[in-house]
Amino acid sequence: MSKDYFKKLQDLLDIERKADHQTFLKLTENTSAADRRTLGLTWYPIAIRNTEIGRGDYITVEIERTTHQDLSQQFRFGSAVVLFSNHDPKTDRIEGVIAHLNRNKMKISLRLDELPDWTRDGKLGVDLLFDNNSYDEMNAALKQAVLISDDSAKNKLIKILTGSEKPDFKLNSAYYSSEKLNVSQQNAVTNILSANQLAIVHGPPGTGKTTTLVQAIKALSKQENQKILVVAPSNTAVDLLTEKLSEEGLNVIRVGNPARVSEKLIHATLDYKMAEHPEMKSIKALKKQANEYKNMAHKYKRSFGKAERDQRKALFDEAHKIGKEIENSEQYIIDNLFNNAQIITATLVGSNHYTVKNLKYNTVVIDEAGQALEPACWIPILKAEKVIFAGDHFQLSPTIKSAEAAKNGLSTTLLEKLVSLHPDAVVLLNEQYRMNRKIMGYSSKVFYDDKLLANASVSEHVLFQNDEPLMFIDTAGCGFDERADGTSTTNPEEAVFLLKHLGQFIETIESQYLDAKFPSIAVISPYKQQVHLLKELMHANPILMAHTDEISANTIDSFQGQERDIVYISLTRSNAEGMIGFLSDIRRMNVAMTRARKKLVVIGDGATLSRSIFYNNFMEYAEYLGAYHSAWEFREA
Repeated sequence: MSKDYFKKLQDLLDIERKADHQTFLKLTENTSAADRRTLGLTWYPIAIRNTEIGRGDYITVEIERTTHQDLSQQFRFGSAVVLFSNHDPKTDRIEGVIAHLNRNKMKISLRLDELPDWTRDGKLGVDLLFDNNSYDEMNAALKQAVLISDDSAKNKLIKILTGSEKPDFKLNSAYYSSEKLNVSQQNAVTNILSANQLAIVHGPPGTGKTTTLVQAIKALSKQENQKILVVAPSNTAVDLLTEKLSEEGLNVIRVGNPARVSEKLIHATLDYKMAEHPEMKSIKALKKQANEYKNMAHKYKRSFGKAERDQRKALFDEAHKIGKEIENSEQYIIDNLFNNAQIITATLVGSNHYTVKNLKYNTVVIDEAGQALEPACWIPILKAEKVIFAGDHFQLSPTIKSAEAAKNGLSTTLLEKLVSLHPDAVVLLNEQYRMNRKIMGYSSKVFYDDKLLANASVSEHVLFQNDEPLMFIDTAGCGFDERADGTSTTNPEEAVFLLKHLGQFIETIESQYLDAKFPSIAVISPYKQQVHLLKELMHANPILMAHTDEISANTIDSFQGQERDIVYISLTRSNAEGMIGFLSDIRRMNVAMTRARKKLVVIGDGATLSRSIFYNNFMEYAEYLGAYHSAWEFREA
């Protein structure tokens, strides 16, 4: 049974890898370095700042991008890259891996003795290569899972996670009590502590999932000799947990490279802890010595005789010998640090980094599990005796490039499967601390069986007295027709109407917030081109530009995990056929509708939307609350 389960996952992963590779090639083939730079796939031009001896046969090169530093980038710790020269990018190229990344500087690990001559002439750049490493790690984990399936001693957890056995819990386990947590959060921690193999924390928007997890991990760490691995699909989620766990005074090591560098995070990184280790002084001395030997070897250039060649080889051999000594010493420090650490944090793929590859854990915690591709989850799971999943399967699922792989099951997360298979292992966090109850109400009804409660601190909060926390503005009959824009959709008239409404509302807020901090605002659309249009129109609006620091406009996906005081949503679709396309992904809409704290304004064409049960019921919900308006109410006579 388990073998077939993993074989199917492998097949789907292969389909996904091919589709992802094709997408990458379409994006990068026959494009100039300048175009790739704009896409965030290239640093060009760059300067080499330093070269030092690395692990084994590797050298580490530190580079810096010297221009276009404001451009966004898709480079990540562990990414495969290629260093190239503009003289001949096809031949003058060396592949490597990013060993460290910090804004405009990166260190690349290259399997070389010395840099080739072409790196000293002409303009250099770095290209991002297709991410085969993540796929290789996922595939290796699935292969390992098949092998473990044959071992009945190790197979218990796998059987539970694939559905052929049920998880069990410690009987008469003490109830976890804490003033820091509400009742459902305490129930979740109790469930985690009493679980023998599996516990699930279902955390809808604003319910304090991170707070709950941190207290649960802290409680787990007090259990005898607990070794805990905490993972998530994104660096941002890993960083947040690392920071919060460090604040609790726990000994945490962050494996990999944080997405953003803060004081608290730096202290938790492996690099920092290694640099602070007392043994590091002797390693620095060895590195200096090895580099001196290499520098001496580099002085022998091109045309020289046998004696010089032998001397050069002897110097390189000596440098390699010292390199091996450095590697052993570093491994000693790494082992020492990890033996003393209570908690290790990493991304799902990063949990197999060479520094921690062979470690085993009592408990593995997977946060944001609703966004995690199942094959990636098996990388840390195979290192665990017990697994804790935390997330919300009614928010955004992972991005899948292949429609075929998605349709055949890859888009269904392991979290989703387990909530269905083992409802007894799930605790729902039911008290939310973000939204006015009217904003929360529809989401609670549709996705969470009407079980969500708004905490008293937020239940009735509004921007100012008598303001409506929820509005649906129906543009039906206004002639605001959608337009196809490439692979996306726009609705220019709806965009103009939304920003006019927002501008007028801002003037009202200004009169109410004379001395108070101005509220934060998000303008959201599911369609990229509509967002692009909204941003363009905003720049031409002086009222909105006066509050540029408080207003952000973007797609729904970029706002997951975030919140604002005010949220405007442009649904965009308006056509006679009632086609809603992208809007039919109601989990995406759940994310959009639950970002607002005090005011949610949804704008769309009711005639087009009403053919969908979800939107029709939302309009009825708005009508019931007296929050339904026609756009005609706001148009000038």
